[in-house]
Amino acid sequence: MAQINRPTDYFNTKLYTGNGTTGHNITGVGFQPDWLWIKERSSTSAAFIYDIIRGVDIKITPSTTDGDATNLDSMSSFDSDGFTVGVNNAVNENTQTYASWNWLASNTTASNTDGSITSTVSANTTSGFSIVSYTGNGSAGATVGHGLGTIPAMVIQKRRSGSTASWVTWHQSIHSTSGNTGAVFLNLTNANSTGNSDTIAGVSSTLITTAGTGAVNPSGDTCIMYCFAEKKGFSKFGSYTGNGNADGTFVYTGFKPAWVMIKRTDAIQQWGIMDNKRNTFNPMNAPLFAESTQAESSSAFNNFDILSNGIKMKTGDQWTNASGGTYIYMAFAESPLVGTNNTPATAR
Repeated sequence: MAQINRPTDYFNTKLYTGNGTTGHNITGVGFQPDWLWIKERSSTSAAFIYDIIRGVDIKITPSTTDGDATNLDSMSSFDSDGFTVGVNNAVNENTQTYASWNWLASNTTASNTDGSITSTVSANTTSGFSIVSYTGNGSAGATVGHGLGTIPAMVIQKRRSGSTASWVTWHQSIHSTSGNTGAVFLNLTNANSTGNSDTIAGVSSTLITTAGTGAVNPSGDTCIMYCFAEKKGFSKFGSYTGNGNADGTFVYTGFKPAWVMIKRTDAIQQWGIMDNKRNTFNPMNAPLFAESTQAESSSAFNNFDILSNGIKMKTGDQWTNASGGTYIYMAFAESPLVGTNNTPATAR
């Protein structure tokens, strides 16, 4: 597997301060983002998610069950080195601070006919990320092409239209590639729900298989999926068990992480997000949460260290390191442990 030596070509965190005026141009991302997740750090506005397929003026909110919303004066354009926001307070309140998390897909879209449902896909097979939109047909077991050419390690799915629905989340560490009906939900704090029958049934190198007909395959309603495959030097999707003390569990990723999201799966707990731009020194102690509108908070009970090859838990808190607790994570790299040019990642 080829290694990615410059992870910032495919993922980057960009921080900015709002000015409250329309046409506020945010630069320095390094590419035109295809998937953009923005959260106000200094206040309790909901996070907004945008992508190239649904359109620049259509937002969806990870902390709610709501579908698409348009015409909110929140996003004006995806630009070659970033994006331009409107005057909506969730993305551009004067003097307030924001985190934007940016992923590159293909900057284009294409029709995919691999599944029983035709999908529209923006896929980057180098970085292992694709955005997939489709209209459900109401048939359990229907399949949708994802365009990655390899088995996804994680899939986040949302019903866009019709009835409200939770964000169905499939992860390779707790779900099987075939015949599994369990799920965790990005907008909820629930433990893994193995008995859920309206979720993702399985994944392959070309297809996502739907188990139910409501949230994942509603007849006549549109849905969106964000699909991720592991790529050496760039991304990792794994699990670990907490040990409940300050000499905490070490999680090997094979790179210095730039962004990490963690979820406990055996008990109720939040989806905590850390990144290397908001948290510039160890320990990392200023999380934002996918399922919550709460502002950024600094807490001694949310500490872990970013290392050149992974993360090291530093407390016995419930969010990251409860004794015997099981956790899943998704992580993207700042730099590989050792690049193909033999340049090693440095410690923080």
